[in-house]
Amino acid sequence: MHETHLASNSDARVFAAILRHGDYEQPAETPSAHLPHPLTKDGEQQARAAAKELIKLAASRRLQIDPTIHTSRMLRAWQTGVLIAEGLTRALRRSFGVTEHEELNERSLGAAANLTVPQIEAALARDPRAQAPAPGWKSTPRYRLPLTGAETLWEAGERVAGFLDARLTTLARRVSDDTMKVFVGHGGAFRHAAVHLGILELEQVRGLSMFHCAPLLLARDSNGRLDRIAGEWKIRSRS
Repeated sequence: MHETHLASNSDARVFAAILRHGDYEQPAETPSAHLPHPLTKDGEQQARAAAKELIKLAASRRLQIDPTIHTSRMLRAWQTGVLIAEGLTRALRRSFGVTEHEELNERSLGAAANLTVPQIEAALARDPRAQAPAPGWKSTPRYRLPLTGAETLWEAGERVAGFLDARLTTLARRVSDDTMKVFVGHGGAFRHAAVHLGILELEQVRGLSMFHCAPLLLARDSNGRLDRIAGEWKIRSRS
């Protein structure tokens, strides 16, 4: 694990509001990674509600909201960001926009993208070069499918953590008021990024998830590390 330190040239503080995308059309038994499917109607409502929650969160701490929302390139994350931007624009009467970034994508399954878990395991069983994955492989942090383009959850988290670090560092150098930056991405990548950022321990990740469109607010402490100061992780069912 590496510790992330964010430099600033002013006394203004920077905050990251990280949100998992809204509910979307995910096929059964298919890992939630690079699926190209859109938000459901519930997901759209969740995104609209998130705009209101972000306004409340910023107002309660007297934060400005940066006008550019960063999202992953997955359709569900981009749609979530667009709906949030539209809600902020209407409520605050100033323009908000969205930029997409592959660095915020969920963990890639490479050549197995968008296959079901049984299909992935069947494909590996037919490949004489591959070993059968251990039970629970999908949530094992350092397991990488032996397929072209695949990455581990750990690597995805490191990628996302680096992106948050870089963007918040840039923000800290140019703002004069306490400011919140909004990021929309994916639960698995965000949770493992939180380990790289020192917010969670790796042992905690398996038991946690993220609510759809419910912001977690992160702020720097006096040592330059990020801490969660608002919002709650979702506790995974043990059943």
